[in-house]
Amino acid sequence: MTVYIEDLVAALEAAGDRPVLRRDDVDTTAAGLLAAVRRAARALAGLGVGRGDLVALLAPNRPEALAVRYGAHLIGAGAVYLSVPPDPERRAQMITQFDPRLVVVFPGTAALLPPGVTALVAAFGPVPGVDLRLDELAAAEDAGPLPCRARPGDLAVVISSGGTTGVPKGSRRDFALYSAMTAVAPAPERRQLANGKLAYLTQILVDQTLLGGGTVVLQDHYEPLATLAAVEKERITHLFLVEPQLFDLMDRPEVADHELSSLRALTHIGAMAAPVLRERAHDRLGPVIMHTYGASEIGIVSALLPAEHDRPSRFRCAGRIFPGVDVRFRGADGALDPRAGAIEVRSPAMAQGYRHRPAEEAEHFVDGWYRTGDLGELDTEGMLRVLGREADIGRPGAVPTVDLQDTLCRLPSVRYAVLVADLEQDVRVAAVEPWPGRTVDPEECRAAVAAGHGAEVAASLRVLPVERVPLTEQGKPDRPAIRAAALTGCV
Repeated sequence: MTVYIEDLVAALEAAGDRPVLRRDDVDTTAAGLLAAVRRAARALAGLGVGRGDLVALLAPNRPEALAVRYGAHLIGAGAVYLSVPPDPERRAQMITQFDPRLVVVFPGTAALLPPGVTALVAAFGPVPGVDLRLDELAAAEDAGPLPCRARPGDLAVVISSGGTTGVPKGSRRDFALYSAMTAVAPAPERRQLANGKLAYLTQILVDQTLLGGGTVVLQDHYEPLATLAAVEKERITHLFLVEPQLFDLMDRPEVADHELSSLRALTHIGAMAAPVLRERAHDRLGPVIMHTYGASEIGIVSALLPAEHDRPSRFRCAGRIFPGVDVRFRGADGALDPRAGAIEVRSPAMAQGYRHRPAEEAEHFVDGWYRTGDLGELDTEGMLRVLGREADIGRPGAVPTVDLQDTLCRLPSVRYAVLVADLEQDVRVAAVEPWPGRTVDPEECRAAVAAGHGAEVAASLRVLPVERVPLTEQGKPDRPAIRAAALTGCV
């Protein structure tokens, strides 16, 4: 079999001088990217990097970062874009556990490198204190054809978790599995805006777009007005946002000022968002919303396509389970349940485990299934419904997190709310964000929950008014920060 990097090289060769990347109004052609990939591959090989090694990148969303990753893959080495938990000690432990042969930093990311890293460090660009310049080594190399050294069973990709509750884990895949995960039909018309961190799902979207013959527009991070401007200016067809970003974007009054007709799919992931929020996204952004459920360990499990948002019940589900993906449920007693319980997934895209994390691997990857930690059920149409994190729902039979979120977000004063459990105090904490110019009344929130779900549920709810719901580097709700804020009253 050919591995994905061979298919990518072939796609770039076929595209020639056509632009395939765009950042800050500057195009990178397929030929230019391919030349950069081959130079980076030869430079990495000159440093002793090869099959079985791992190259770690503290990377911005730039063409150079993609070239280094693809160069590592071309010579058979694995690659990981490092996530950036706020604690430098966690970052250092993550790098130690990933055990890379080389760590590559860039001028805009070098300050994120924690002290104490023992691996060889190289800079792609001028970085004070890092003498090894990978960009200079690459510039001196030949850009001619280079045989692919990767083999199907070699380590290809490690995808880092966010690490909000500890040291980030890295789910690992070999070239055979990653090639199957990124295989796509030709889609030369696709224009993907990539403004999420490359450490997460964005790297896969970039690979799939380039493999399909499309174009990627790069931005370093999500910013609502820059996102709207890019969709309009660059005629973006595909956009991916985590749910807090989608809900932020849809509530911006500037949406009405931008021409967004090029969008074909605005995909959001998480699959436990309140129906009222999803309805609002559909009303304000049009029939382009695509709702998905998945994780870095298992890929995409289910999807509700834009055309399937055609009745109120659909806004409560995560869509149809993909062909070839198996989902089962485990009840609180540990027995399998045919329709509801803790979600377990078996998928062709499922990772082969965690890199150098045997305890967590044994806990989550069990007998060919991945235990997600989410609770869910099948609805009357056989579609998957995700109810929330098992840790945030608490005892069996408790009101699902998503239902409480929906109740709160239907209040006129509430723009957005996130709920997490504080199991030590046996309460659920609701971080509640108001509409501009309004304030959240905790008593009003509890009264609404009591009316919808009972007085006992309302009594166990702690309402935490916040100016903005705290988010992780990935843009997801920062659950540990919400729990901590509930104790201190400060966000």
